[in-house]
Amino acid sequence: MFRKILVSVILLITVTSAYAQTAEDTYNKYLDFNLARLQGEQDKAMDLSRQIMQDTAKLAAKVKINFFNSLAKLYEDDNQSVNAIPLYERVVAAEPDYYVAHRALGYLYLKNFPDADKLLNNPSTDAEYIKAVKKALPQLEKAQACDADDSTLTLIKTLYKNIGDATGLSGLDKRLKVLKGRCEDILSD
Repeated sequence: MFRKILVSVILLITVTSAYAQTAEDTYNKYLDFNLARLQGEQDKAMDLSRQIMQDTAKLAAKVKINFFNSLAKLYEDDNQSVNAIPLYERVVAAEPDYYVAHRALGYLYLKNFPDADKLLNNPSTDAEYIKAVKKALPQLEKAQACDADDSTLTLIKTLYKNIGDATGLSGLDKRLKVLKGRCEDILSD
């Protein structure tokens, strides 16, 4: 009986230390990923990100969110918005007050509409445009509330006019005041 318990304990220790090493390895890859990104080694950072994505469950929750945000930015800078959007969405789901990711999402949702910032003579009936605008507006409003910017405010107002949403436009100031109450501009590990 003692022998079975001893073998079980040894197996448990072996499995636990193997897991700890793997988690440590994943975290070390995350550190290397950040270093490569900061040094402008995009290819190395992308290679490391693929390795990390297989083991993100082994990262602490805040580290994982930071990784998703950093990888999203890397994709965004490489004009891969299709890859950046789901990562930014994970970031804002986990950190809803982190307005930097909201701003990125707002603009990325509109990326397929290069003239989205142009005022239309009549409200748009283009279903894809309206869908993109409705996804972008809450993101842009959060960003505007936390970091006021004239061009973002102008864009928000133009988008409301372009989809013919007078109610949304008239309630904008009130929503911005409410959203301003909770803003975060830095993610911490």
